[in-house]
Amino acid sequence: MLKTLVFGASLKPNRYSNLAVRKLLEKNIKTVAFGKASGAILDVQIKDNLMDIQNIHTVTLYLNPTRQEEYYQDIIKLNPKRVIFNPGTENPAFYKLLEKSGIQVLEACTLVLLATDQY
Repeated sequence: MLKTLVFGASLKPNRYSNLAVRKLLEKNIKTVAFGKASGAILDVQIKDNLMDIQNIHTVTLYLNPTRQEEYYQDIIKLNPKRVIFNPGTENPAFYKLLEKSGIQVLEACTLVLLATDQY
């Protein structure tokens, strides 16, 4: 089964990253989460390190471009098939690195993709 990593997950229920975890689970998509504060969204543990995360199909980003920089190589090493840049996370410099590594870049809203069955 394809697995999604919500990168920049928040414990705050009103944050889009939190909503994305919930909607992914509703759609029965295997979901893992990474964020600065560990905790859980439903039954998904938010990890604060990437060591145990593997076999990722999609990374959906919820970090602004400045905060993404320190994770460029970590995300590339995960070797996902695609990275979704949600509104506010657009980052052309990172797009180039991902595409050079054979990773698809998608500027989209994960919540909209899920709501319209385009995920």
